[in-house]
Amino acid sequence: MQPLVKLDGVAVALPLDNVDTDQLLPARFLKVPRSQGYGPLLLHDLRFGADGQPHTGFPLNDPACAGAQVLVARRAFGVGSSREAAVYALVDFGIRCVVATSFGDIFAGNAANNGLLAAVVGEEEIEGLLAAVEKDGRARVDLEACTISAGENSLSFSIDPVRRIKLINGWDDLQLTMSYKDAIDAFVAGDRLRRPWTQPGRDAPAPMPPAP
Repeated sequence: MQPLVKLDGVAVALPLDNVDTDQLLPARFLKVPRSQGYGPLLLHDLRFGADGQPHTGFPLNDPACAGAQVLVARRAFGVGSSREAAVYALVDFGIRCVVATSFGDIFAGNAANNGLLAAVVGEEEIEGLLAAVEKDGRARVDLEACTISAGENSLSFSIDPVRRIKLINGWDDLQLTMSYKDAIDAFVAGDRLRRPWTQPGRDAPAPMPPAP
C-alpha cells in the first residue's frame, strides 16, 4: 500500500449528506472484476442518467476536477452496507482523502486498509472548507500534522491514531503487528523465564498411557 503523508492536488466539493456505499458503487456493479477498475463507476447513478450521459453540473463531471485527489462532503459519508468495493471505487478514481464531519465506521476502517484517508472535521468548519475548495479547486493535506487547507482556509482534522499510523507507513494489519516485533520477542523471552512450565521441552514427562 502506498504511504500517505502529504497531498497537494486537485480537490472537489460534494456538498451532500449521507452519501452511502450503494451510491458510491451501486450493487449491480459488484460483479465487475476489480482488475477492470472501479473508478469510472464511482457515484455512477449520481453522475450519469439512464441514457448513460453525464449530468451537467455534477461536481465530478466538471473537467476542472479531473485528477482529483481530495473529496470534501458533509456528514455520514460511507454509511450503509459494509461493501469494501465502495472504497475501491474512490481509490481507483484517484481519491486519496475524503473529508466529512462523520463516516460510517466500517467504511472508515476499509478506507485505512486501502490507503484512503477519512478525515473528520467539525460541522462549522466543513462549510468553510467546501466554499474554499469550490473557489480554489485545490487542497493541501498533511497527515503528520493532521491539517488540511484550501485557499486561505486551514483547519485541523481528526482520525483514529492506529489508522493514521497505518496510512503514513503504508501498512496493512500484519505489517502494523510486525512493527512491534522487538517488543513481542522480548515479552516471549521474559515469559519463558517467568513461567518455564508453560514451555514444551525435551525433558517433558511422557504422557500417561491410556487406562486399560
